[in-house]
Amino acid sequence: MSYTHDHPMARLIAENYPLLQVMSRFGIKVGFGDKTVEEVCADNGVHTSTFLAVVNYTLYHYLPAETLQRLFSPGELEKCIVSLLQYLGQSHSYFLDFFLPSIRRKLQEGMGGLLKSEVSLLIMKFFDDYTEEMSRHMNFEEEKVFSFAGKLLEGERMQVFRLSTYSEHHEEVASKLKELKRLIIKYCPEGADVNLLNAALYDIYRCEDELESHCRIEDHLFVPALQRLEKEVAGK
Repeated sequence: MSYTHDHPMARLIAENYPLLQVMSRFGIKVGFGDKTVEEVCADNGVHTSTFLAVVNYTLYHYLPAETLQRLFSPGELEKCIVSLLQYLGQSHSYFLDFFLPSIRRKLQEGMGGLLKSEVSLLIMKFFDDYTEEMSRHMNFEEEKVFSFAGKLLEGERMQVFRLSTYSEHHEEVASKLKELKRLIIKYCPEGADVNLLNAALYDIYRCEDELESHCRIEDHLFVPALQRLEKEVAGK
């Protein structure tokens, strides 16, 4: 069942705790009492329809045509893009400044004194290379794509980015995370702290799931919204 504007926000979290991450990326904090989704979004300056689209797409991986039609309607499209920019920007900060460094610490502590072994060095190098590539990718999006979105919102005519380019890069990044999991699972160094390495591996799986969700929002909601706005701006 899709959530709607009149559902209590607390119910969303009680039934699907991973939505805490969605809330935080829209700048919404817990402590909202019994207020509805619409009331909480209004209190935090978040476009309710965009929030619900992200919530329901995160849960069900499906965007009904009527949802997109409503989001891309006159007067709603710009609000949708502004809220998505906030969501995606906070997502980047979460991955680069918190989640990936947290995983790295667990890997380091889990392998402890084994960090000079060939396998441990390989795992850490692979992780650091992955983090660096992820940082480059997200920085590119912020410098180029988010800037592009901002100029469109200001009414500047520009050429839209190709959606296929996004999807291809997202798939490359995802494949490298799968390789990192394979390295740890198959070649975990003997004598490592099992609990810490398992915790790191569990977080890597979570990271993979959250990144896939992040990329789907970009590919199937954010970029189509930009394409629609680009057509509107070009037609003025």
